[in-house]
Amino acid sequence: MKIAVLGAGAIGAYVGAALHRGGADVHLVARKDHLRAIQQNGVQVLSDRGDFTARPHATDDPNEIGPVDYVFLGLKAHSYPSSGSLIAPLLGEHTAVVAGQNGIPWWYFHKLTGPYEGRRIEAVDPGGATSKVLPPERAIGCVVYPATVIESPGVIRHLEGTRFSIGEPGGGTSERCAALSDAMVAGGLKCPVEPNLRDDIWIKLMGNAAFNPISALTRATMVDMCRHPLTRTMVARVMEEILDIAARVGSSPDISIEKRLRGAEGVGAHKTSMLQDLEAGKQLELDAIVTAVVEMADITGADAPTLRTVHAATDLLARTAAA
Repeated sequence: MKIAVLGAGAIGAYVGAALHRGGADVHLVARKDHLRAIQQNGVQVLSDRGDFTARPHATDDPNEIGPVDYVFLGLKAHSYPSSGSLIAPLLGEHTAVVAGQNGIPWWYFHKLTGPYEGRRIEAVDPGGATSKVLPPERAIGCVVYPATVIESPGVIRHLEGTRFSIGEPGGGTSERCAALSDAMVAGGLKCPVEPNLRDDIWIKLMGNAAFNPISALTRATMVDMCRHPLTRTMVARVMEEILDIAARVGSSPDISIEKRLRGAEGVGAHKTSMLQDLEAGKQLELDAIVTAVVEMADITGADAPTLRTVHAATDLLARTAAA
């Protein structure tokens, strides 16, 4: 099995190292100091589950790799439309694309039975640009649960979690999902094939769409937002609205808001990825995590007043931060 990881950052390098350890033919696409460190010393994973080093092939030129069986995307979702020149050399006739992204994926309405089947979400597929680069029929959905950081170039600190839930946009199971799951498990990861992956997407999105933008606006950690009564109430209201939107598109995530809040509080003094990006001067991952959800509220007729307010404020923050 030949796998390319395009965007071998904290999550991508961690996945690639695990897959390589499990026996897959892995190729990492990385950049700059991180790439040079991997080429010289391999990917060093530091974890309470056990440290290890993997030495997959690493390059900044996908043409060196050629077509693969699977492409794992470690890029941020907003970079998908402009990544065609990087992705094209990796695509063969049957190559599957596994997007380890946060938020609503560009393929969300692909093969979703019901009134919205085939609908395009502008926030994550502007003018069809993402679908042109990544045809939805290639997509295998993926919900990423682990937390990792790049401690230094080529060195990945694994903080928690090993689960990568995957699934077909059309539901059910498939040979390509089963084969990928086996490879991930061989590398020491959990990789259940979910027949209704969209439910997992909404469960994770309940946290991301609430905590990420509020943390960017307030500079607060997870535990701070949960223990402050006013922000806790705001987060709960956003989660209620997200569950309403999910139900309108046919999903029923099996988790309570209170359980989601308790889990977030247990994370402690952790900064969300959006707050980390803001502090690092990077583009905020707003489109897939919040803007797409607001667009789905528009499509389905959901009110979502709290979500819309949080989105408006964070959108202005993103625009002023980029100016």
